Amino acid sequence: MVDRDPILEMRNVEKSFGAIPVLRKVNFTLRRGEVHALMGGNGAGKSTLMKILTGVYLKDSGSISIESRPVAIASPNDAKRAGIAMIFQEFSLVPTLTVAQNIFLNREPRKGSFFLNDRAARKMARAVLQDLGEDLDPDTPVSELSAGMMQMVEIAKALSQNAKILIMDEPTASLSEHETRTLFKIVRRLKAAGISIVYISHRMAEIFELCDRVTVLRDGEIKITQDCKNLTIPELVDHMLGSSSASAFAWQDRQIVFSDAPVLKVSNVCLPPRVRDVSFDVHPGEIVGLAGLMGSGRTEIAEAIFGRRAPTSGAIAIDGKPIARQRDAIAAGVALVPEDRRRMGLVLDHSVQSNIMLPNLDLFRRGAFVSDGNAADVVRKMIDRFQIKTDSPAKVSRLLSGGNQQKIVISKWLARKPRLLILDEPTIGVDIGAKGEITTQIRELAKAGTAILIISSELEELLAVSDRLLILHDGRIVQDIQRRDVQSEEELHHAVQGHLIDRTRHATAV
Repeated sequence: MVDRDPILEMRNVEKSFGAIPVLRKVNFTLRRGEVHALMGGNGAGKSTLMKILTGVYLKDSGSISIESRPVAIASPNDAKRAGIAMIFQEFSLVPTLTVAQNIFLNREPRKGSFFLNDRAARKMARAVLQDLGEDLDPDTPVSELSAGMMQMVEIAKALSQNAKILIMDEPTASLSEHETRTLFKIVRRLKAAGISIVYISHRMAEIFELCDRVTVLRDGEIKITQDCKNLTIPELVDHMLGSSSASAFAWQDRQIVFSDAPVLKVSNVCLPPRVRDVSFDVHPGEIVGLAGLMGSGRTEIAEAIFGRRAPTSGAIAIDGKPIARQRDAIAAGVALVPEDRRRMGLVLDHSVQSNIMLPNLDLFRRGAFVSDGNAADVVRKMIDRFQIKTDSPAKVSRLLSGGNQQKIVISKWLARKPRLLILDEPTIGVDIGAKGEITTQIRELAKAGTAILIISSELEELLAVSDRLLILHDGRIVQDIQRRDVQSEEELHHAVQGHLIDRTRHATAV
């Protein structure tokens, strides 16, 4: 049971950057042993509020109390002393160090005044990990860990500092389904031990499964704090966006002309060990969703179509032309928005303009030189079209939100007007507002004749946007079915697990 008494109270907190107010008299309360979701779109103020709590920013006014005692948090060290720790979406671990060394980095137990006590560090690390229910060798180098295990080490690191309040920022963004389930068990264990958690996520299903209450920030103000059991997903979306957005996520039955020759033809492609004898087509203006579990071969298929992987057998063709290399794919009009936008989709230390220009330099070339004027015109059009929130095209990309970074990755390829757009987890870590905008853009592209292949672990997203669904299981396509023949998300989930959808059910019902 959640203790009704608050462990954290933030009262009338305000923050402005220059003349721009970011937080307006925000009141946020966290109870002991509670998992409390903090939600809102880009620019809503979530990050600013949490940075004030963790000492990264100073508040302009307002008060903060921990266990009914006023506290002054002027630095990250003040936050640590108050029992507050934040686990960021991007891991803060050092890959070359061991698990134990990472957990106690800069706080190493010592022998005397000069020597580190590695044995004590290992013993203490093992005890913290066992409290989390994890039997992980403290001597394991972090570079050898999966994303899920790295997440466990981050949590262990926070708990080793006697944290009473944990802030989790998009904790499942890089986790597999199995790792996500493991994380949920640990969160529930922490809750039972009286640890309070602020849970930031854009995944609605997670919020309703895991959290006790939810607070929605919009335009720097609290719009609602409510028990999750008393809300529905559409109601929560309305509070976040300020108006009903059901149309952006409601499936639209579109008519595709299958008599046209396919843009993409994949024939008997094998990519050991995961992809075995895969064949399918994608037609002009068609949106095809590829559904499957993590490790089923979805990303490998996408990368093979883009020429990043070479199949051991089979063939891939765009408009009848065979694709063997990435250069061939780009020349034929294939664009890939990769799953890991920060590592594979962006040069984070380059500007918004540079990232949009990068795959399009041939379009801007005038003789031996690049026309900055032409490039700037295209970049401005892409920023306006996708409503990329940046105060300047020259702004460094890493300073933008995840949603705006994703818009950059998509827009840079659309400048080439692709024949086939492949989207691998296009809305991962993206807020609900940006999800709606991206969904609308996908539909507009398809309406204009672009063939689209979309991969997503969020089945709700696939059902909202797809015309046809390919079910991938153990490296094979086990079912090719029209979206209109899928009755529910639960039915699609069972199909992904290996149970075929009865395509006659819809016809019978009609």
